[in-house]
Amino acid sequence: MPLAEPLAEPSFESCFISASDGLRLHFRDYGSPLDPGLPVVCLPGLTRSAADFGPLASALAGGLAGNRRRRVLALDYRGRGLSGYDRDWKNYSLPVENDDILSVLTAAGVERAVLVGTSRGGLHVMLLSATRPSIIAGAVLNDIGPVLEPQGLARIRSYVGKLPPPKSEADAVDLLKRLMSAHFKGLGEADWALYAKLTFADETGRFGGRYDQKLMKTIESIDLEQPAPALWAQFDGLRAVPLLAIRGGNSDLLSPGTLAEMARRHPNCETYIVEGQGHPPLLIDAPSIQRIAAFVAQTEG
Repeated sequence: MPLAEPLAEPSFESCFISASDGLRLHFRDYGSPLDPGLPVVCLPGLTRSAADFGPLASALAGGLAGNRRRRVLALDYRGRGLSGYDRDWKNYSLPVENDDILSVLTAAGVERAVLVGTSRGGLHVMLLSATRPSIIAGAVLNDIGPVLEPQGLARIRSYVGKLPPPKSEADAVDLLKRLMSAHFKGLGEADWALYAKLTFADETGRFGGRYDQKLMKTIESIDLEQPAPALWAQFDGLRAVPLLAIRGGNSDLLSPGTLAEMARRHPNCETYIVEGQGHPPLLIDAPSIQRIAAFVAQTEG
């Protein structure tokens, strides 16, 4: 799987702000507020961090979309990456995190952007259609929709907060392969190594855990015998903006049927399948990055 070749490799600035309750929040800021392109805001999955979007953010900030440089923000939710850990695990909730996202965007001066949401990040994009619809110029939902498949939720619950932190890159790669290889059959060795670094390596290159283990408490109470509440009303809040819905070809969280219904209900929805990957697609391969860049350029145009 070839990795993206962005027009430039801009560095990012690590920025910190205080949430409304005083907790320190971190985000990566690529590019400049003076860049002419429409900004992009990247929102990661449940246990993931801003690092996931490094290849995509660098490509977009460097000018891959429409040959225009643009500012790209990638966020760490509370309890992940470099953001502070909350003493109360109940604050690892969608409403609190959504308020954190709005705090970051306000502090960064971002008033309108294309939002890229992976998994939990896509849930936040749908919620933002109600809490701050004016911010959304376009939306990318990466392997997430209004209906969550129980087998995917069960798999995620089986490992969140229950894995020993890896001690080396080789250890991290072995761990990811044991967990993910059944769904990610399209990755080469270089891709597994990059996946491991994005997942477990901190800014110094040291491998270990990258999220608060108490996150497990937020999902352990889910009753998998009962379907999760559907979020079609929140999804329909995105009807006024262009939408790119991405699905991993082997995903166990977003079904082909839900993806088809999303495309049917939304008047301006494009779909893209990442073959050989499961939940969620990593967005580190050149075709996926180029597809998102084309969507951003089209939305801007």
